[in-house]
Amino acid sequence: MSTPVGRVLVAALWVAVLGSSLGVVYAKHEARSRFNELQKLTQQRDDLDIEWGRLQLEQSTWATHGRVERIARDELRLVIPQANDLRIVQP
Repeated sequence: MSTPVGRVLVAALWVAVLGSSLGVVYAKHEARSRFNELQKLTQQRDDLDIEWGRLQLEQSTWATHGRVERIARDELRLVIPQANDLRIVQP
């Protein structure tokens, strides 16, 4: 292939091979970058799920009937009304 057309063809094939190899390297780099981002987001999701569970537990602790009743009685000084203090309103 010592003809000028052959040399141009070989040069074009070399450029195609180099372009293809650069494309493969870029695609591999992108895949790794996306995978790392996925791992970080998965960890963040798991951390948020754990925090959500803790918050639900805390909410259920703060809202227990006994605690609400104790605060109403001790801090707000609320009392259960006597029967003669009750008024029934008809609609």
